[in-house]
Amino acid sequence: MDERDFFNEKTESKRATYSCPFCRERAEYEVRWLRRTKKKDLPRGANEQDRARFAKSRDYMVRIDDVLSCNNNRCRRRFDIPNSQSVVFI
Repeated sequence: MDERDFFNEKTESKRATYSCPFCRERAEYEVRWLRRTKKKDLPRGANEQDRARFAKSRDYMVRIDDVLSCNNNRCRRRFDIPNSQSVVFI
């Protein structure tokens, strides 16, 4: 079984404040995340290995956006999101 069979997926956006490394202007950006919540029951056709993986699994979020575009009209350059955290356990 695939990992996606164990989770319900939903996209959501969160606001975060970053500063552009080129023009040094701080602004708030909408960053998209994929929230994966564990299903209540194990899907049909699961074997013992799948049951063990399902028991250990937890809810988590994965960041979809890796690159942002500067909000400053004079700059408008694209930059990577500075923190390396792309997965968050809930």
